[in-house]
Amino acid sequence: MQVIRSLSQMMQLNYPLGKSVGFIPTMGYLHRGHLSLVEASKKECDITVVSIFVNPAQFGPREDLSSYPRNIDRDLKQLEKLGVDYVFIPSEGMIYPEGFNTWVEVKALSEILCGNSRPGHFKGVCTIVLKLINVVRPDKMFMGEKDYQQLMILKKMLRDLNLRTRIVCCPIVRETDGLAMSSRNSYLSTADRALALSLYNALMQAKKAVSEGKTDAHMLIALAKQTIRIAGANVDYVEILDSRDLSEQETIDEHSRMLIAAYVGNTRLIDNLSLSSGE
Repeated sequence: MQVIRSLSQMMQLNYPLGKSVGFIPTMGYLHRGHLSLVEASKKECDITVVSIFVNPAQFGPREDLSSYPRNIDRDLKQLEKLGVDYVFIPSEGMIYPEGFNTWVEVKALSEILCGNSRPGHFKGVCTIVLKLINVVRPDKMFMGEKDYQQLMILKKMLRDLNLRTRIVCCPIVRETDGLAMSSRNSYLSTADRALALSLYNALMQAKKAVSEGKTDAHMLIALAKQTIRIAGANVDYVEILDSRDLSEQETIDEHSRMLIAAYVGNTRLIDNLSLSSGE
């Protein structure tokens, strides 16, 4: 495994002719969700590249940039064990040099859900991902479904800008009790860790209600909000949207997906689930 900390070195890296390149962009503090993306890339591609960069442009002024969990040494050991070929660890100055003032935005999709709660967040996400794609030059980029809105935004960015990189969607990886894995789970106290399960419980209750014939989206949203609030978490949003384009839905169909964001203590968590009986 080669660790690259130079932007020019990564850009000039010559991959063997005819070899496919898989890429996993991360902010580090890797968990089994990240590692599942690495494993997927190893299965589908000849070469796997992982980036580690805590992107300041996607954090708001009162968010957790300074406290975001970091452990590069542990991350590198995990990646080496899985047989990653290259790890790219750029500095902030390399990514955002003095005078940097070019940003990428996907309108509409970036203005709902987390985009409404975190203004400018997806502008930071799109800009860093586009820069990393230009540097790494992957054939496929592997991303989990936990941040489903981000997944849809980046898919649209790649289509709209005619980029050759294709996104491979991978399932959410959960703890044994259902909690979606997240680097921010490390913030949770023991009591908050139990409370965080209210998001997953709300999703599963909604899916169960759909399996029993309930199809009114507003009723299911109200049920999910009630479940989270009774547990003691603070709801940011609960929405049921079309999984193909994130348009609002009144009635449940095979494309319906529930998306949730809630505060557990001071920690903001997200989760989502397809409400289709076939998934």
